[in-house]
Amino acid sequence: MLYELREYRLKPGTRARWVQLMQETIIPFQRAQGMVVVGSFTATEDPDLYIWMRRFDDEAERQRQYEAVYKSSTWLEQVKPQIDTMLLREVMRVVMLEPTSDFAGRRTLDTGD
Repeated sequence: MLYELREYRLKPGTRARWVQLMQETIIPFQRAQGMVVVGSFTATEDPDLYIWMRRFDDEAERQRQYEAVYKSSTWLEQVKPQIDTMLLREVMRVVMLEPTSDFAGRRTLDTGD
């Protein structure tokens, strides 16, 4: 199991539009291509920070799904132009994560409740 944490810095004043684009266009499109979106977050104390996570079985699956999404005509012609008006790509951060052995394969944490 492989997780991808994506941290985006948005152009000031675009967060509401960005969240709408993510919820109505980007996440549904990526899910339709087989990507698993684990979560989508805004920062309570930073109006220009947006974070989301995706999960992949392994690196090979991640590469296949990247190909399906980011090289598609829908992405290149319809989605990416909208993204470019809001996202500061030069400070985008992507971190690949592997779960620790205690949580490998689990879908949620057991809180003991």
